[in-house]
Amino acid sequence: MSNAETLGKFVWHELMTTDTAAAAAFYPRVLPWRTQPSSMPGYTLWLAGARQIGGLMALPPDAAGSPPHWLVYIGTPSVDSSCGQAQGLGARVLKAPADIPNVGRFAVLSDPQGAAFALFTPGVGAPPPGPKPVQGGFSWHELATTDVAGALRFYGELFGWRKGRAHDMGAAGVYQMFEHGVEPLGGMCRPADPHTPPSWLSYVKVADSNRAVVSAKAAGARLLNGPMEVPGGSWIALLLDPQGGPFAVQEAPRTMSQPRPAAPAAAKPAAAPVAVKPPAAPAASKPAARKSAKKPARKAASKATPKRARKGARKAKKSPKRKTARKATRRPAKKKRTAKRSSGRARRR
Repeated sequence: MSNAETLGKFVWHELMTTDTAAAAAFYPRVLPWRTQPSSMPGYTLWLAGARQIGGLMALPPDAAGSPPHWLVYIGTPSVDSSCGQAQGLGARVLKAPADIPNVGRFAVLSDPQGAAFALFTPGVGAPPPGPKPVQGGFSWHELATTDVAGALRFYGELFGWRKGRAHDMGAAGVYQMFEHGVEPLGGMCRPADPHTPPSWLSYVKVADSNRAVVSAKAAGARLLNGPMEVPGGSWIALLLDPQGGPFAVQEAPRTMSQPRPAAPAAAKPAAAPVAVKPPAAPAASKPAARKSAKKPARKAASKATPKRARKGARKAKKSPKRKTARKATRRPAKKKRTAKRSSGRARRR
């Protein structure tokens, strides 16, 4: 990759902290990283797979009082010319351009709103970056700033970044995405806490955000937010490492949360589903079913009949007409019995 091709790309990430040994033990427990010594004293390399993705060093003396943080390095064909251009746009130089033997040239600045970043130009003969790691690579970059529109103008002039899609987050304001060519690189928004100074936050790609959070908390990290799903389907979580350095993890959209495409109208299922018949009910259970079916019907009919009609029906049952009818039917039977009795008495006589 030529120096011209590095313009506007995030090419390196560096953790400056108060306890390098503790940080070197913490991050590999949470992320698919490992450490490797470098040729520079006091500087450790972060590796994701076979690729070097960043560095680890102690906070320099001139940063006394500054909390642990990750510093992003953005590529440029010429650190010196970009440094002068940034100053003309309102940036402040924190560390003047300097060479790193056999590596390249860099400078550290703060943008017009106060967020720190670094410029980097690879040295002549420096090995080109390897393929982007599937897991463990830096996948997103987020700028918390007091002036989103102003920051977008500044970085757009300096690196050619363009305005991308925007998401309205309600009271939190607008989340403005920015792009480099056709590739979305990150987003800009207001700080969640108005007392938090403007800063860059880097996201690391992981296979499982929940697992990363559990591992981070077990290793002494503090969870700030998440895991939560964001527009686009990714899952993110924001954390502070045990020394207080902020970082974030990003998980690719989960399969279950993705909408399934509708099947074409002409498409047929691979195999027709087999209809399973329920077992026949036992013979003894049929009458019980009928009785139980009749009872609710009778109850429902009785409930549906008005009270007056029911009372009338009861009176009709006890009416004198029915009594007289019963007596009329009984009288012939009595006559027969009396005739039998008289015939019996006559025989005895």
